[in-house]
Amino acid sequence: MSLPSASPEPAGEADDYLDRRRLRRGSAGWLLLTGLGVAYVVSGDYSGWNFGLAEGGFGGLAIAMVLMGAMYTCMVFALAELSSILPTAGGGYGFARRALGPWGGFLTGTAILIEYVLAPAAISIFIGDYVESLGLFGLESGWPVYLVCFVVFIGIHLWGVGEALRFSFVVTGIAVAALVVFALGALPGFDASSLDDIPVDSSAFGANSWLPMGLLGIWAAFPFGMWFFLGVEGVPLAAEETREPARTLPRAIRWSMGILVVLAVVTFVAAAGARGSAAVQDAGNPLVEALQPDGEATTLSRIVNYAGLAGLVASFFSLIYAGSRQLFALSRAGYLPKFLSLTSSRRAPYLGLLVPGAIGFALAAGTGNGARMLNIAVFGATISYALMSLSHIVLRRREPELPRPYRTPGGVLTSSVALVLACAALVATFLVDVTAAFIALAVYGVAVAYFGLYSRKHLVARAPEEEFAALAAAEAELSRER
Repeated sequence: MSLPSASPEPAGEADDYLDRRRLRRGSAGWLLLTGLGVAYVVSGDYSGWNFGLAEGGFGGLAIAMVLMGAMYTCMVFALAELSSILPTAGGGYGFARRALGPWGGFLTGTAILIEYVLAPAAISIFIGDYVESLGLFGLESGWPVYLVCFVVFIGIHLWGVGEALRFSFVVTGIAVAALVVFALGALPGFDASSLDDIPVDSSAFGANSWLPMGLLGIWAAFPFGMWFFLGVEGVPLAAEETREPARTLPRAIRWSMGILVVLAVVTFVAAAGARGSAAVQDAGNPLVEALQPDGEATTLSRIVNYAGLAGLVASFFSLIYAGSRQLFALSRAGYLPKFLSLTSSRRAPYLGLLVPGAIGFALAAGTGNGARMLNIAVFGATISYALMSLSHIVLRRREPELPRPYRTPGGVLTSSVALVLACAALVATFLVDVTAAFIALAVYGVAVAYFGLYSRKHLVARAPEEEFAALAAAEAELSRER
């Protein structure tokens, strides 16, 4: 019987290896995980999405948002099933490892890491911009603000996962409540005729007032439609720190996505209708801009402005968590240097937090280009979405008898829709920022070379994801022998 290549260790050494790489079990229930799923994304409601108006107009961005919402909805249903089968900290990497082998697992995990290292770096820059615009403590946006963000919020994560998730839940609650307040405050000024007020490019194919950049504008707006949902796929990364993960994770994933869909529609329509698409398409703070028709700050706009900072903090904080768990899982299994998965006495992967944090801070301080880093993050995300959706299809076809406490509605048809839309979104990243796409490809290439030349020969057989894969191979071999 031939099993996947991995480095065996004597039982005692293996037990010690895993004991030094153990997370705190049972720290989160479905409510905290639902909050985590919303926290990953909520900053996207406050900024970023509106730049899609400049790419496709109101109609183009609306269609892009619907299509990307469909992609995420289909994908999270597939992830809910996969997380009930394989409840490990590897999340998407673990799913792809079982379905697509070591190469598929590594490619998926690396794509997720690109997303979760670059996105917090970008958000730290946006936090600096908010701090400066609000005049907080007289600070200006720059490396001192970015450093404080990384130090303070990584410090909370080092304190413990339960404390970290509760902090994230509270901040996320503030940001979500403010979105509701914004929508109610924008309602009196809502004017449907202002939704399609962006000038029409008559040379674009299919252009009209709703699609001022033509049909191609819909495709170009895909990455911005994603910003309403980007990051929700990180919920399964909390699997090993969750109570009853096979039951809790699917419930939290579904609730997170439902809340995000409602927030996306309300925020998008209210902001564009209150002030006009043309007025908010280039704004760094579109919700505040929508509440200030004369450019004068109001009490409500100030409240939303502060809440926007809370939303950015919630997403920054949560994405750091997700990145550390993905790095932890890849390192524990030997795909990345093994020392990165060591945990502290409080069972926090301290190097998995500190190393990506240092990289993120260096990128933020060195470039100051948050938009480009987010585009690189989106590129990595779309690759991982395609591979995770493919993993669901493969496991349904290859292992139909695998126990599934939760089953995806629609089965492989649902994950096939997610796969097709993820591939379309990947191509769309080249339409928005080709430089960012090629930077992401270069990083990906370096990682692939490392895996091909070194780490694939040094995988850890006792890591949970590797054990799942070995068990599957053994069962398949036995069924053939019968």
